[in-house]
Amino acid sequence: MNLEELSREQQVLRLMRKTLGNVVKDVTPLGGRANPLQANTIQEIKDCFGLISEREKELAEKLNFDQSKPYYKDDELPNAQVINFVRPHKD
Repeated sequence: MNLEELSREQQVLRLMRKTLGNVVKDVTPLGGRANPLQANTIQEIKDCFGLISEREKELAEKLNFDQSKPYYKDDELPNAQVINFVRPHKD
């Protein structure tokens, strides 16, 4: 599998995860109403999310992608600096 195929598979997985998440959001009942999905369907959705996540991790390992750092497609650093706000001690 070459890098182009891996990238395409990542796009498919990302879209599947996003679409499945939107379906779940759309059918989630409001305020104490009964859930329209059966328990086995809910479990299958969870299993799908798990499989998608596992495959994304496998692809990241094949590409030597460090998941602890954000990925920027153009390899540029973000413009913003993270600032740590700490309250001064009252003496």
